[in-house]
Amino acid sequence: MTDILAPMSGNIWKILIKEGDSVQADDELIIMEAMKMEIPVAAPANGVIKTLAVHEGDAVDADKVLITLE
Repeated sequence: MTDILAPMSGNIWKILIKEGDSVQADDELIIMEAMKMEIPVAAPANGVIKTLAVHEGDAVDADKVLITLE
């Protein structure tokens, strides 16, 4: 299992996946908003979304676990 962490503090603007989805390496999973910029969060490897730990609109700190990939 791989935890995908927030690259910086910001807000979860859009979630592009749901639990159980299969993803490929480099697929965009979440788009964060920080400092008026959109920051895409991509899958580091192929896998299945095991857990989604955030919701759209959530404020998150840097290094918070966003997704667990199996």
